[in-house]
Amino acid sequence: MQANLYILARMNARAYARIGMKITIQHTFITLIMCLLSVVSAYSIDNTYLLEMGVQAGVNYYTGDANPHLFQSPLETAGAQLRYKLDRRWGFTTKAYWSRFGYKEPNAPKITRPLIGIDVTAEFNFLEYGNDWEMGRIKPYTPYIFLGIGVGYYGFGWANAPNTGIPASLYFPFGIGFKWKFASRWGLNIAWQHNLYFKDNLENSSQYSNTHELNGSNILENDLTGQLTIGIVFDFCKSKRACTTCNFFN
Repeated sequence: MQANLYILARMNARAYARIGMKITIQHTFITLIMCLLSVVSAYSIDNTYLLEMGVQAGVNYYTGDANPHLFQSPLETAGAQLRYKLDRRWGFTTKAYWSRFGYKEPNAPKITRPLIGIDVTAEFNFLEYGNDWEMGRIKPYTPYIFLGIGVGYYGFGWANAPNTGIPASLYFPFGIGFKWKFASRWGLNIAWQHNLYFKDNLENSSQYSNTHELNGSNILENDLTGQLTIGIVFDFCKSKRACTTCNFFN
């Protein structure tokens, strides 16, 4: 009788051991599957790009002593840009453009002058903007503001005109815009940029240079140009993807 009980106890112990081993293997397998899925998920949701290049075109205007109003005598402008996206809110853009501005002197035909400029601006997106808008709070569109520093050259054709100073100046670019990502790597940008020059001689005419007497169209007496442009941009240089579970295996 005791021998039978001993044999039965051993059989039960082995059965419980096999059941425990089976449960342990199942838990281990499920844990490994969850870890693998988390790694795949961590690598797959990151779909951002660091750089963005594009071209834009639109109208350019000059506001100063000869043109007192915005969008007076508008002319064409075109350029290219390179944007570095620090994150979904902040970015830095370098832009180069060519344009023309015009004005009309009394009893004279309309005067047009070429203008080229290069500037660097910091941008702030009001919405979290990015390629991976499937994540909910990330949006494929956003309004934004920007400001920075630039330099413009406007001395074309000054050889036969009275010289009122160096035909180049630093300017302060600022403005507003709207971004729309219509494809995973393609976007549309609309921007209204103002360029406040640190000089009052875009016209290269003594009758419009009235330094210190403040006869200009703004309280600083400096000339102002503006650009309303629309452009297309393309994303490249994909960011390094972060794995949130990599430290688990170290």
